[in-house]
Amino acid sequence: MVQAARADAQRNRELLLGAARDAFAAHGTDASLRDVARSAGVGIGTLYRHFPTREALLEALLDSNFEELRAGAEELLGSPREPQDALHAWLTALAAGARTYVGLPESIMAALADENSKLHASCAAMRASCARLLDRAQKAGTVRSGVTASEVIALAIGLAWAAQQPGAPPDSMARLLSTAMHGLAVPG
Repeated sequence: MVQAARADAQRNRELLLGAARDAFAAHGTDASLRDVARSAGVGIGTLYRHFPTREALLEALLDSNFEELRAGAEELLGSPREPQDALHAWLTALAAGARTYVGLPESIMAALADENSKLHASCAAMRASCARLLDRAQKAGTVRSGVTASEVIALAIGLAWAAQQPGAPPDSMARLLSTAMHGLAVPG
């Protein structure tokens, strides 16, 4: 009986994550949690048992994305790519991920600033990955010294936000990020 209850709880969790992923993609991170529960075929109480806050639900959705970013940074650090190109590739992945849900850039920036946030640890690990890539590029002399990982992440997240705005051209993210990387480069 206990195993059946655990299986039901796991199934409900997966249903909630799938419904939240769809709702956040369609309506942004402020989508109705009641609608998420309804789409998953469970009650709002079940949603709150699994995810006591909207932030906890968002954290569960983003954990795998942030882990992929961390692993991607490790891969880039071990690659023969030029340090500035590796940083650019990683920031492109970060910005693309931040565009997944409308409102996500704001959530990430808020979590980085709030150590009590459920998302803070995941965001801090992502910032540490960026810091290692940035440090490598700065030591190679291709990216300006004095620029911090927090500033670079804020830049990429801001560009992701800008690319989400109505009327933004489809290629705006790539163009904005390319311009930002040019600005980060050491003048030659």
